[in-house]
Amino acid sequence: MFEHSTEKGSVWVTLKRSSLKSKVQKNKMTTAGDVIEYRCLIRATDGKKTISTSVGAKDHQRFQASYATILKAHMTALKKRERKDKKKGAEGDKKEGGVKKSNRV
Repeated sequence: MFEHSTEKGSVWVTLKRSSLKSKVQKNKMTTAGDVIEYRCLIRATDGKKTISTSVGAKDHQRFQASYATILKAHMTALKKRERKDKKKGAEGDKKEGGVKKSNRV
């Protein structure tokens, strides 16, 4: 998805905690005293195509490392943000004498 959207487009990635069980099953497990294992549900979409996967707690660190590598590799498609130069504005105030005096009589 990142390769297809380098020239134009966006990719949205969402992460959500999920147990992959219905509310009825969760209620039965909590009343029985069972521990609910939560997973991370990851969804990615470019507006046309959607992919999703579920990652367990054991594989979470490995997934985050590979996901970070993919993000770093595709950050080149981002546009540079135009910033105002704050240094020039600060130097202009110093030349005028710093604090402006009021014209009260």
